[in-house]
Formats: sequence, structure tokens, C-alpha cells
Amino acid sequence: MGIVTLERDIASVRESCRIVRKVLSEIAQFVNPGVTTAAINALGKDIIRAEGAVPSFLNYNGYPEAICISINREVVHGIPSAKRIIEEGDIVGIDVGAYKNGYHGDAADTLLIGEVSSEAKRLVEVTYQARELGIAAAIQGNRISDIGFAVQKHVEANGFSVVRQLVGHGIGRKLHEKPQVPNYGKAGNGIKLRNGLLLAIEPMVNAGAAEVRVLLDGWTVVTDDGSLSAHAENTIMVNGNTPEILTA
Repeated sequence: MGIVTLERDIASVRESCRIVRKVLSEIAQFVNPGVTTAAINALGKDIIRAEGAVPSFLNYNGYPEAICISINREVVHGIPSAKRIIEEGDIVGIDVGAYKNGYHGDAADTLLIGEVSSEAKRLVEVTYQARELGIAAAIQGNRISDIGFAVQKHVEANGFSVVRQLVGHGIGRKLHEKPQVPNYGKAGNGIKLRNGLLLAIEPMVNAGAAEVRVLLDGWTVVTDDGSLSAHAENTIMVNGNTPEILTA
């Protein structure tokens, strides 16, 4: 379980998370119709390494690239390719991890490429809102399920579905640590949140049904019904009644 109390450790986490946000910001400026996902991956990898960090995802459990890039019906873990070209109207999930000074940072945004459908725009908007509501529930004394309850309530009130086969997670010296952070559930269950706990809160929201499946590449998760999906993630630290969003 990733809990930090020493200022030097907190500073290290903040540095890894700063790098993650820098990568996401620069990728957001770079992505346009005609750009390949391989080019996006190369940019992200170069920035991480230029900052003296290591891409958290590269070769993690066999994942072959540095940045996860998931388009439209792809939920998460899309593999970059020189053959995959971003098109007008796409929604593109960019998931970035960086490791420096013994700690990981992890965050994801979903980008709107040019003119997108009204459904896609609302899906992404609700996903970001759900992320913020989940983070707001990550306060000292709350339970881990209070986060998922807040996410699920908002998503379903807006007519969308929360992915249940994938969850958020603790983070710290390892990329994935306890506790798991589901994006659904009843309030008041699970471990109590305490100051210094590091969490990656990451709603994955489908426009259609919640079910997902993995493609033959062994990584890319897609919606089972072919509907659009959006993903938004931040690494946060529990800090009294005001969670610190480390990848803000």
C-alpha cells in the first residue's frame, strides 16, 4: 500500500507526477488528424526520458510501448502503431506513467479530435466530472468504496455505464499497489482512507453497456457492444479533507 509520510518521499512522488502531466499537456498540443499513434508514443517516451525518468508502462508485464493510446471503442491499453492514424472526430485516451526517484506517477486524459459527435463530447465531459467527484470523496476517514460510489452515481445518472472489469489502484514504489479502487459500489465499505495514501483514481466510462473484452493482441480492451469509451485518471494523495491532485 502506497503511503508516504516523509517530505523527501512526497517530493519524489510530486516530481514523477509533474512529469506525467507535462507529457499529457505536450501530447494534447501534438495530437491532430493525420498523426500516428506511434508518433504520439515516441513523443511521450522522449519527454519522460529527457526528464530523467523511466516510462512506467514500457515492458510492464510485457506491454511493448511507453504510452497507452486508446481510440473510440477502445477503453484502455491500446498499443501504439505506425499504422494507426488519428482521424477527425475521434476521441483518444492517452494514459501515461513515469518512474523517478523510486516512485511512479500515473494519469490519463481523453482528447477530442476536431469536431466530435455530441454523444462523444458528453461522454468525455461526464467522465472528467466523475473523476473529480471520485477524487473529492478521497478524504481522510472515508472508505475506499466512497470513491466508486461517487463515480458510479454520476455516470449512471447521465445514462452511461461504468466499466467493472477494470479498476483504479494504489500507487507508489510500485505502479500497481493495494488497495484496488473500483469505480462502482456501495458507500461505506472497504479500508479507511488515511493521510499520505497514494491512489490512482480512474473512471472508465462506456456510452453503451459496461461489458468489455480484450483483443487478440492481449492488451487492448474494447467495449463489447462497440460503443464509445472514455478514460480519465489522476494520481492523488489523501490529505485531510482536501485531496492533493499530484498529476493536476
